[in-house]
Amino acid sequence: MEGASGDASGAYIALARWKNDFSRAFQYYLDRSTPHRVERWLGTLAVALIYLLRVYLIQGFYIVTYGLGIYLLNLLIGFLSPIADPEVEGLDGASLPTRGSDEFKPFIRRLPEFKFWYSITKAICIAFVMSFFSFFDVPVFWPILLFYWIVLFFLTMKRQIMHMIKYKYIPFNTGKQVSVVHYLL
Repeated sequence: MEGASGDASGAYIALARWKNDFSRAFQYYLDRSTPHRVERWLGTLAVALIYLLRVYLIQGFYIVTYGLGIYLLNLLIGFLSPIADPEVEGLDGASLPTRGSDEFKPFIRRLPEFKFWYSITKAICIAFVMSFFSFFDVPVFWPILLFYWIVLFFLTMKRQIMHMIKYKYIPFNTGKQVSVVHYLL
């Protein structure tokens, strides 16, 4: 009786040790990938193309792909939005400059680039794994889902671009920031 209990605790300890070693190795390689932005995105693009090829070849899992598209759209909105949204939060000094005389404040994203990349990659991998289980393959008429997603994408992007224009911010670095006065002189 005691031997069976000892075997179970030994297996649990071995599993916990393996999990710890795996998570450390995973975090090590994740940390090492941080400065390699282009390579990370190319890898994610390759994984996305493999997933899309799988969905195309098996002619299914359109609901999973639609859910993935909605999630990726949500991540994109977080990536393009400032951390301190002037529309939601009160103007307490931590807002974006709205006039030329305002002090320049760098754009800080609500969702940083690395977390954006990691979340996209993880979501595509999860959708890929889901495509191996037939109970996720709900039969739907995919052109309607595609049309609805395109409409949702354009309406959401229109709203986001109007927000950018209203509060005068650009979520991308275009080089060294120079004040408007510098261009006039």
